[in-house]
Amino acid sequence: MRRVRLRRALAVAASVLVTGTVVVVGTSTAQASPVAWGPCNDAALEEVPLTERYLFSCAEYPVPVDHADRGRGTVDIAMMRRAATEKSGRIGSLFLNPGGPGGAGFDMPVGAVDRFEPAVLKRFDIIGFDPRGIDRSTRMRCFTNAEQAEKVLGRMSSMPVTEKQISTTMDAYADYGEACAKNAGELQRHMSTADVARDLDLMRSGVGDEQLNFVGFSYGTLLGATYVNMFPERSRAIVLDGNVDPALRTADGVQYDRERAGGFEHALEGFLQRCAAEGARCAFGEGDVRAKFDEIRNTLRRGPITMPDGSQITLGQFTDGVSSALYDPEEFRQLASDLQALHLQLHPKAGLVPELLRVLKLPSGKHRFDGAGDADESYVDDSYFAVNCTDKPIPKKPERVPAIAAQWEEESPTFGRNQAFSDLAACSQWPRTSPGVHRGPWAHQAANPVLLFGNYYDPATQYEFSQRMEKELGNARLVSVDAFGHCILGDSSCADSRAADYLINLRVPRPGEVCRPDSQPF
Repeated sequence: MRRVRLRRALAVAASVLVTGTVVVVGTSTAQASPVAWGPCNDAALEEVPLTERYLFSCAEYPVPVDHADRGRGTVDIAMMRRAATEKSGRIGSLFLNPGGPGGAGFDMPVGAVDRFEPAVLKRFDIIGFDPRGIDRSTRMRCFTNAEQAEKVLGRMSSMPVTEKQISTTMDAYADYGEACAKNAGELQRHMSTADVARDLDLMRSGVGDEQLNFVGFSYGTLLGATYVNMFPERSRAIVLDGNVDPALRTADGVQYDRERAGGFEHALEGFLQRCAAEGARCAFGEGDVRAKFDEIRNTLRRGPITMPDGSQITLGQFTDGVSSALYDPEEFRQLASDLQALHLQLHPKAGLVPELLRVLKLPSGKHRFDGAGDADESYVDDSYFAVNCTDKPIPKKPERVPAIAAQWEEESPTFGRNQAFSDLAACSQWPRTSPGVHRGPWAHQAANPVLLFGNYYDPATQYEFSQRMEKELGNARLVSVDAFGHCILGDSSCADSRAADYLINLRVPRPGEVCRPDSQPF
């Protein structure tokens, strides 16, 4: 989830008081050791004003690599805390997860002022952490050096079309799996969301909280849904923004990714329709925008387009760039300009020179997360597949992937092939993992409802997933958001105020509420 600007509340939601009886379902965790907080290094607080740095502290917290066998050693979880600014009214800690999987959440407290209302920052310690295997925590490493990584990852295409491209990509994923089996050690076998939920429960206890307060974005919604079902009696307030479908994701990984491709197509269609409606305010808005877009994509499928400055754009770059821009409505203007530049290059007009591409010149294959995180991407992130290939049931039949990709491309012409040559290609050749995955039940027995937010045009976690999450959790309340982009907190005063009222007072919005963003595309 990108850092976003805080929208101040304009109204307080009409809501009802949540009451209920705690139900204990027999889950247990051994007594956790206290978190040993200390100073953060200067680099971690670079964006924090000097007058506010006293609020921040950091820690490395050890957790068992295998919760079922603590004799196998520990891994460290990097944590950052932003202290509540009003100690007398402090409720507890609020843990954050940015999604991914693979998103680094350690420094999320630094940007908390842009995500949450001031009342939340007064009443809660805001805690961010890098989950196991990720960034500042003990990393899961499939390669011993950068050269070895590039030798494998550099052979992958996010949109392989020719037989040679497909063969090379599938072979590279096979080599990737072999490297992880050889080098990643015990951690690679314990990267499930359930493992992270157990880590989270230890951290909750380690900071002295009896119950968890949690906000999860994108994939982080699976973590929140998993936690509230594994530890319902320890769940106080759980907010999930940009929801996955937990039942489908953990029961049928192939169908989940197929539907995920459809979510990107839906968001793209919404963008193109909005662009056409905006007319001159959208650089790509003249003429039949759908036909123009399809022509660009189909041309790229036959080969790269060379721009006036000599640079080339490939089908993979194009697909990844479009998907990335759909995450953030603030990029819609530039996306439209880039598309118009490509169209002009295909249909030259006297006296007009296409502008330089910007959002469509991203490196291919870099944008695959459910949520666009803030993590430093200078290191190879092996945790994305480690988590997904553990959680998602995907048959070990790599020979089927090309045919599935072709089928999905017919259904979802822009994103179907891209989706198949990601998780399916990797997970069909991934090494053995731990069976410790929570695959349900999902109808939690915690005292308080879970609060959900879902955007109508969310590309990565389509709105229907949020509707399903509400039904599957049972005791939940969905706030719909008439918005583009992935996740909403920090971009809508309406959503922010309802999240704050829930976190502080445990009040949920009325059924059927619809929020809107504070700003519109174009």
